[in-house]
Amino acid sequence: MANTPRNRASFGTQANALLRKNLTFQKRKVMTNCRLISFPFVLCMLLSLIQALINKGQSTPEDKDSNCLSNPNKVGCPAPRLPEWPPLLQIPLTEYRAVKTNVLPFTDLPDESCRSVKGSCPVTVLMTGSNQSLGEILAGNMFSNSLSLRPSNYTDMVDNYVLGVDGDADLNNISPVLDGNMYYIQPKCLNDSNALIQFPALDNMQTLTCAQALNLWRNSSSEVNKELYQGYSQGNSEGKINEILAAYDFLNSDHKTFNLSIWYNATSKDNNMGISFLSVPATVNLASNAYLKFVKGPGAQILLELIKGMYQPVANGNIDIASLLGTIFFTWVVLQLFPVVMTSLVYEKQQNLRIMMKMHGLGDGPYWLITYMYFLFISTLYMVVFVIFGVVIGLKFFSTNAYSIQCVFYFMYINLQISVAFVMSTLFSNVKTATVVGYISVFGTGLLGAFLFQNFIEDSQFPGVWIIVMELYPGFALFRGLYEFGQYSMNANLAGIGGMKWENLDDPENGMKNVLIIMFLEWLLSLFLTYYMDQVFGSGKSPLFFLQNSTKKNSLSLRMQSMQRQGSEVVNMEKPDVAREREKVERLLLEPSASHGIVCHDLRKVYPGRDGNPKKVAVKGLSLALPRAECFGMLGPNGAGKTSFISMMIGLTKPTSGSAYISGLDLQTQMDCIYTCIGVCPQYDLLWESLTGREHLLFYGRLKNLKGSALNQAVEESLKSVNLFNGGVPDKQAGKYSGGMKRRLSVAIALIGDPRVVYMDEPSTGLDPASRNSLWNVVKRAKQDRAILLTTHSMEEAEALCDRLGIFADGSLQCVGNPKELKARYGGSYVFSMTTTEEHEKEVMKMIRHLSPNAERTYHISGTQKFEIPKHEVRIADVFHAVENAKSRFPVFAWGFSDTTLEDVFIKVAKAVIVH
Repeated sequence: MANTPRNRASFGTQANALLRKNLTFQKRKVMTNCRLISFPFVLCMLLSLIQALINKGQSTPEDKDSNCLSNPNKVGCPAPRLPEWPPLLQIPLTEYRAVKTNVLPFTDLPDESCRSVKGSCPVTVLMTGSNQSLGEILAGNMFSNSLSLRPSNYTDMVDNYVLGVDGDADLNNISPVLDGNMYYIQPKCLNDSNALIQFPALDNMQTLTCAQALNLWRNSSSEVNKELYQGYSQGNSEGKINEILAAYDFLNSDHKTFNLSIWYNATSKDNNMGISFLSVPATVNLASNAYLKFVKGPGAQILLELIKGMYQPVANGNIDIASLLGTIFFTWVVLQLFPVVMTSLVYEKQQNLRIMMKMHGLGDGPYWLITYMYFLFISTLYMVVFVIFGVVIGLKFFSTNAYSIQCVFYFMYINLQISVAFVMSTLFSNVKTATVVGYISVFGTGLLGAFLFQNFIEDSQFPGVWIIVMELYPGFALFRGLYEFGQYSMNANLAGIGGMKWENLDDPENGMKNVLIIMFLEWLLSLFLTYYMDQVFGSGKSPLFFLQNSTKKNSLSLRMQSMQRQGSEVVNMEKPDVAREREKVERLLLEPSASHGIVCHDLRKVYPGRDGNPKKVAVKGLSLALPRAECFGMLGPNGAGKTSFISMMIGLTKPTSGSAYISGLDLQTQMDCIYTCIGVCPQYDLLWESLTGREHLLFYGRLKNLKGSALNQAVEESLKSVNLFNGGVPDKQAGKYSGGMKRRLSVAIALIGDPRVVYMDEPSTGLDPASRNSLWNVVKRAKQDRAILLTTHSMEEAEALCDRLGIFADGSLQCVGNPKELKARYGGSYVFSMTTTEEHEKEVMKMIRHLSPNAERTYHISGTQKFEIPKHEVRIADVFHAVENAKSRFPVFAWGFSDTTLEDVFIKVAKAVIVH
């Protein structure tokens, strides 16, 4: 029975239709788009305003030059020269040198009484390690034992002694001034221990005083830590400060290995380079020389004569707010597109617009391609405008970094963001929920990135592999890339160097390369997941559909297997008309014919049981053949299974068993082709509220391969046929239509493009009598060369439109035939009704029994009774004569006598099923 549908719209035609619809839809959202784009504009302007206020509060270039002449130490002023300094240890003041306390359990420290005499307390050096004997040897090699030698010049002093300066000394690294007491350190000081020395970096003679060194061994580094930090803190119980000169942990050092950890005092009142600028090299050199003497002998020595700072490019001194705060703010700007894309997709899903487009011929390929390119264009335009605006207003975050890197990064991320939004949209069915979750993820990502993820990035001890793992979350990948841009632009602003360039991506501290690789791989993965989840959730395929054999059996084999499958019902118990319909279907399956629009055999739908409830059989082995040029009306009470049947026929749900053919195409394997030759008017109007009626019909007409003048003519005829052509109605947005107008538009959409099979689910719901009559005329004309399956609760509509009717109840077809046949078959009786007083009800009953002994009372309440009288037992003239006699004997308020209606047949059949 299979044949290829005629005039099927090509891939390009479908893509063109969807693109035109999307552009029209976007045109209606001008104000929404303006609000969307205004967010980065306002944010950039805010950052620019803050930057201007900060710059205004700083000195002008003329003021800066003047201040630098008077104060070379000022931040941002160039250094006139870089002086040379001797290596100096930071010597604790006499009143702070380590002594015995009750807090620290060490008895080898000097007594506190030494603090009363200036210079009498030694400076303490702590030692620890795995080899105490080696540590004591190294400690002995640190300080010179030449007690008789007194320094007489600078070279003699640097070569033979360890030098130091007070911890509160003020070091000026620009002008060679050192304000503080200077010392040379020995194991034991002589009585006359002062020396006068001229240092090259100083303009005056300096007096050096001897300071005695005290080397003490500790058993572990934890003891050293305890003594250092508890002693230095003023929070101990005695309120005393015990400062240590330095501490060394020689770890596992031996003759072949030299491992060392050093503690030194990094505090200083100097706010520039600090005393630590001089003390760190001196502390390291002290231990290095001690080990060298241990290995090579007493004569071996490394001379550290001077220390000189390296020149650094002069910063402009301005704080770049965009580089400092831009990471979190720009993360919000870029992520703002995520909920926009996701909610747009969820909206089409919630309103069933996607399946509506699919049922009118839109394939998956054109849908995903155009939708993706549509959002990619919007996102690209958004980002280009954002970056250009940032450059124009002078944000260095954008202007200092290479534009090519920014283009690659932003383009890669918006592709990833769109594909992730596609995947996430499959998890939501409500726009409000998707919107809330989307914007929570936007602001949550920015805050977590700024207050958590950034700390991990800047922590050198945090494992890099965990940073990469966290960047697998797309929001953190975006944050990391923006963070790198911000760091490079900040360095460019402060140090006067360029921003990020391609060669900087090889820097191990730069995470941009990893971010780009992660985003590219996740983009490919997200596209695959989108395809997979759409096939499983959107098309109803098995989760393992890619493992299933794609070889199709021939159609005759499928038909024979379908005929052999039987449901749980016994076919022999079917009514004769239903059995004849089944036999007709079986003949059609064996003798292919293109004259029937719908042929379904033994179609069955079973919903699995959930939450302890048993399974529900919604459709029980339905067989039906619907030829062209026929309108078939499906009647039935609520819950009878009509909606489940239609849902299977239009591809919303998959049949549990059975087979069906739409215009010769197999429902199980050729659903995509079936969509090109059917029209659907759903029970609820599925429309874009911002598109006009004409635009709806143009879109669906293009999907049906209508073009040019033929398309325009079909649209006008459709609008006229449903009375939507006059008074500017065609160009009014569908959201402003009344309920009846929307219903008529849905019917016009179902009929445009000359579909071979049309499904109409209660098409006249909500219509006024005039519009309903007009719609009936449209349906009557439409069925000339197509099969129409119509469901309705209006018996009047069913009689006016349907050539045949089927009453559906309890999941199965109960009877089939035209309206006259059904009324003749199930309605062989008259209906008599009479209203009188309650005390005369028995008189009415007696009168009916006299007319027809087999009459049956079907209704009785407050004096009103209704009876069914077999036609063969009564004559109409006798009924009128009996009523006239009754009026003379008791009051008769109202009475009626009518033939059986279709409504009576419907109620009788449905009630019989319920009773059974």
